[in-house]
Amino acid sequence: MEKLTNKEEEILQVLWQLKKAFVKEVIAELPNPKPHYNTISTVIRNMEEKGFVKHISFGKTHQYYPEITKEEYRKKYMQKTIKNYFENSYTNVVSFFAKEEKISIDELKKIIASIEDNSKK
Repeated sequence: MEKLTNKEEEILQVLWQLKKAFVKEVIAELPNPKPHYNTISTVIRNMEEKGFVKHISFGKTHQYYPEITKEEYRKKYMQKTIKNYFENSYTNVVSFFAKEEKISIDELKKIIASIEDNSKK
């Protein structure tokens, strides 16, 4: 499965939120300035070719829905990001966020507690 562009990811977020949507409904959820109908239609068709979206036909119009769940997408691309940018080390990931002050000590304690709870199961 191919990586999505930023615009494709933005559209997939909308489809996850709406569950099923026509192009006009997707456009309504996108930020201003609103992209042209044909642009979004083309992007969604490309996403369909990549295997991320499917459609139901209603005559000449299509209602689109995600073929991949948010969780599946997150898992696949987080693993790839961790491998490519953090030497496949979750310690490096957490250290990065700690150095950037994006994670607090309380949050780290919650992570440790969660890990300990999972290891007891």
